[in-house]
Amino acid sequence: MIYQDRFSVNTQGRSTVDVTREVANIVRDANIESGICQVFLQHTSASLIFCENADPAVRSDLERFISRLVKDGDAIFEHTQEGPDDMSAHVRTVLTGESVSFPVSNGEPAFGVWQGIYLWEHRSHPHNRSIVVTVLS
Repeated sequence: MIYQDRFSVNTQGRSTVDVTREVANIVRDANIESGICQVFLQHTSASLIFCENADPAVRSDLERFISRLVKDGDAIFEHTQEGPDDMSAHVRTVLTGESVSFPVSNGEPAFGVWQGIYLWEHRSHPHNRSIVVTVLS
């Protein structure tokens, strides 16, 4: 059996948004005992990540780290049609990815104790992002 649903997320610019609850609700709606869930972000300038959900400093640290690694407006970037954060956002997405997968057990997401799924917005201004969730039994 395959079950698929989608939802959208409004971001506030460069930040992380917890989407764990929305994804978990879709898994429950799929009404399967065990399987795999794949979560896919339909964009090239934001990411999906599994991250610690207890201390928000972890996500702040990640943002500071990647900002040091991939600089907005770097002179090496040719693709700057939408501003200095355009190409850096694409590089961040390539490095971090736009999909995550996890097991489903007993009809529930089999997350670890401190794991959450976050949409990581890499652009500096707000966006509406679309996420597709596919559950396979």
